[in-house]
Amino acid sequence: MLLTLFNVALVVAQEANVAGKVTDSKAGGIPGVTVTVKGSTKGTNTDVDGNYQISVPANATLTFSAIGYITKDMPVGNKSVVDVTLSEDVKALEEVVVVGYGTVKKKDATGAVSALGSKDFQKGIVTSPEQLMQGRVAGVQITQQSGEPGGGINVRIRGTSSVLGGNNPLFVIDGVPLSGDNTSSGGDNQGVGRQPAKNPLNFLNPDDIQSMDILKDASATAIYGSRGANGVVLITTKRGRGKGTLDYGYSYGISNITKKYDLLNAAEYKAAGGQDQGADTDWQDVLFRTAKTQQHNLSYGGGDASGNYRFSLGYLNQDGIVQTSNVKRYSVGFSGQKKFIGDRLTIGSNLNFANTQDTGVPISENIGFEGDLMGSILKANPTRAVFSAPGVYNQVTNSEPNPAAFVNLSRDKNNTLRALGNINAEMEIIKGLKFKTVLGFDKSMASRKQAYSRDLYVTGIRDLGRVYIRDVETNNQLWENYFTYDKEIGNVSLNALLGYSYQSFEYGTKNVTATRFRTSDLDLMVNNLGIAGTVTPKDETAVATVGSVIQNSSYTKDELQSYFGRVNLGFGSKYLFTGTLRVDGSSKFGGNNKYGYFPSGAFKWKLVEEDFIPKTVFTDLSLRVGYGVTGNQAIPHNVYDRRDRYGDYSINDTGTNISGGGSSAVAFNNPNLKWESTAALNLGLDFSILKGRLGGSIDVYNKSTKDLLFKVVAAQPAPNPFIYRNLDTDIQNRGIELALNAAVVDGKKFSWEVLFNASYNKNLVKNLIGTYDTGEINGQGLSGAFAQRLAEGQPLFAYFLREFGGFDENGNSLYPNGDFQQFLGGKSPLPKVNAGLTNNFKYGNFDLSFFFNGVFGNYLYSNTANAFFTQGSFSNGRNVTKNVIGNGEGKLNAPDVSTRFLEKGNFVRLQNFTLGYRVPLKSSKVLSNARVFLTGQNLLTFTKYSGQDPEVSTNKSLNDIPSFGIDYTAYPRARTWTVGVNVSF
Repeated sequence: MLLTLFNVALVVAQEANVAGKVTDSKAGGIPGVTVTVKGSTKGTNTDVDGNYQISVPANATLTFSAIGYITKDMPVGNKSVVDVTLSEDVKALEEVVVVGYGTVKKKDATGAVSALGSKDFQKGIVTSPEQLMQGRVAGVQITQQSGEPGGGINVRIRGTSSVLGGNNPLFVIDGVPLSGDNTSSGGDNQGVGRQPAKNPLNFLNPDDIQSMDILKDASATAIYGSRGANGVVLITTKRGRGKGTLDYGYSYGISNITKKYDLLNAAEYKAAGGQDQGADTDWQDVLFRTAKTQQHNLSYGGGDASGNYRFSLGYLNQDGIVQTSNVKRYSVGFSGQKKFIGDRLTIGSNLNFANTQDTGVPISENIGFEGDLMGSILKANPTRAVFSAPGVYNQVTNSEPNPAAFVNLSRDKNNTLRALGNINAEMEIIKGLKFKTVLGFDKSMASRKQAYSRDLYVTGIRDLGRVYIRDVETNNQLWENYFTYDKEIGNVSLNALLGYSYQSFEYGTKNVTATRFRTSDLDLMVNNLGIAGTVTPKDETAVATVGSVIQNSSYTKDELQSYFGRVNLGFGSKYLFTGTLRVDGSSKFGGNNKYGYFPSGAFKWKLVEEDFIPKTVFTDLSLRVGYGVTGNQAIPHNVYDRRDRYGDYSINDTGTNISGGGSSAVAFNNPNLKWESTAALNLGLDFSILKGRLGGSIDVYNKSTKDLLFKVVAAQPAPNPFIYRNLDTDIQNRGIELALNAAVVDGKKFSWEVLFNASYNKNLVKNLIGTYDTGEINGQGLSGAFAQRLAEGQPLFAYFLREFGGFDENGNSLYPNGDFQQFLGGKSPLPKVNAGLTNNFKYGNFDLSFFFNGVFGNYLYSNTANAFFTQGSFSNGRNVTKNVIGNGEGKLNAPDVSTRFLEKGNFVRLQNFTLGYRVPLKSSKVLSNARVFLTGQNLLTFTKYSGQDPEVSTNKSLNDIPSFGIDYTAYPRARTWTVGVNVSF
């Protein structure tokens, strides 16, 4: 024992402390380098400046390794200081983009693919993944439908191609394609109008996302066949790497409304002749607030060549700027993989779980002149008091709701549990040949509970109360199997893919509506529906045919079976070919057209490899051409084939089953219905000059969508009110995209990088027989009104309006071209140009970035102004904006749908500003990285649009035909400042 202790003491005595710095030729100190004693597990990491310190035995050798650098061994000898310079691993640093079922070096991509890493993402308070790429990618337009936390977002890649089939791209998370369905419920239509579901992508914590790859042209998206017509967004979550590292991030944000409506105050209202009720109330101040947001993100991960792991926890608590609105998200993530059997077998898994809790407010899409919450805020008399007595809301009539009562006498809670992930195994059968199987799942359960007190003065709710509960459950399962083969024969390289995919989509709902409550306690109403039906309303005839408790449910299941293959051929380093075919079979379609065939081909010529291209000028010059066909089947569930579904039933207040029940066939059978298809041609040029300091790409494309899926109203009498058909029409999108990146200054201490993208798109409907109206306009005297029409020779959702020419001497509207609606020379809500500009600066430990985005060439229709900001509205005792008073309009003038309410939607926005500082940690043995930051979002907007914000699109669909670019009482957008810190241990 004494001898053993002596030997241990001798070894310890022989160890020495070694310190040093790890650098490279360009960036100086390299943080996060793994420093290990060769032949042992002992090691450490370099700090933010590249410094390290470690205790080593005699004659030790240190191994220095880092991603992107060539590993280097250094003997210590008798030195106490060992400085090391690492060389970049050029092969490892080549940018890789994710494509369907694999990756490819960016320089070898034959299709139009844009890659975003975490350094490119939007900073600050980001609720859903789509916001990360807003304005960052040429040809991608992202529009928030409103400023509500967790609200819906429209994503358009290279224009709008479909009507019924949806226009959002296919999202694929860690190899699992999402269904695109809403995972939560829309709101109760009664009382406040139609309310949308929450954004289904809110479950994914943006802090867990490593990269987003956007596939834009058909040659890139055809591998996803029937779901690739509107582009594909591939999301890859973070993986662990290096020695185990614990990362923690915290941020705190403050948000305020960017712009209030310029309404009359109490004095101005009285001076204009408005009815004086004796108070002075700014209803916008009463209902809008300074909102606070907190975020916590914690992760631990590591990895080496044999495997990796990462665990993450996330918490978001975001208040909305409208009183009581809020979203909370609790998220858990895991990713890991491990190699076995001599690294021939790799088993991996990716899991994401989230619980999202939304607290909504009664803001809707199509309420009439009585108004939802926003409408009542805008029109409420500013001389009206909030309370008529202490604790008693001042409520007079159903048609003029008290906004404060609207918020506080209602409740809207939505809770969504969602789990998405996969387990996969890949085996190398022989050298170059691999087989991979993937089992994926995407399951969610959501419950939305809305309650309105009987004390609230709103039509259909007053003296009755109302509860609406809707549960939505989805269960999507994926099984994919595919072979990949890589082989090089001389100067020819081959990569081949052959696979099979099966995915099922289950969607079920359960609904309960209850009314006639004897209590005003919202909690009791939601949790005890048995007390419904006990009160006789004052106006019995209004509800004489309605049961006190109504229940119904539904269930659908769709299946998608697919075969796919792809071949990549490279000849030398000059010529690259890609051929793809996917065959999809969907249970959504009739027996005659269940399968669709989606081929594509692409070619890339690396001109820079030719002798006639001067290498002193170009470091990259490549020409791309691709053509392919993709499809669209994102249409309602189970409406085309005769299959059973669970029928609806209702129960009255005595518990008697009074209608329906059992199962019934879906009656809209059309066996000849087939896939909507989009054929697309893309020409692209990639270039890099000035030794890589300036690079970019130019793409020109032409997309043509045919066999348009459409809902056609049947001529009556008929067994069904409508049927789904393919229209023999053609929707064209033609455009050009430009992306540039420039290293303006590339020094060790100071650097300046500029990123710019711009895109132009022209949309046109061709060969359409008949016309179809959409863009419902709501307000007093506007029943049946609409503002948009689909027609031959026009862009989608073209405005169809009267030409407004001012007012005559009697204050009535003048229409120089006639008192009828007409097209306006192709004026459209679809933007012609989208652009983004980013500047990134770095000086020492400081970093600064600011980002502008812009939208041009589109028009917005203000249904808000049409409904509320007219002389007739003021004459009926409602508030208006200041420009209404004295504008020459008569109080009896009809507020017809016209160009009076049409405005240009152009804007330029300072979307993001971030200032960061990396804290020096030379002496810290605990922290390896620390950064503090300040971020501003939505800081400045340059626009002539008179509404609250030009980035808006309320759903104003008619007969299931969507609309775009109409503003109606949307939840306002906010300006946000965030401070935060990120540390690594």
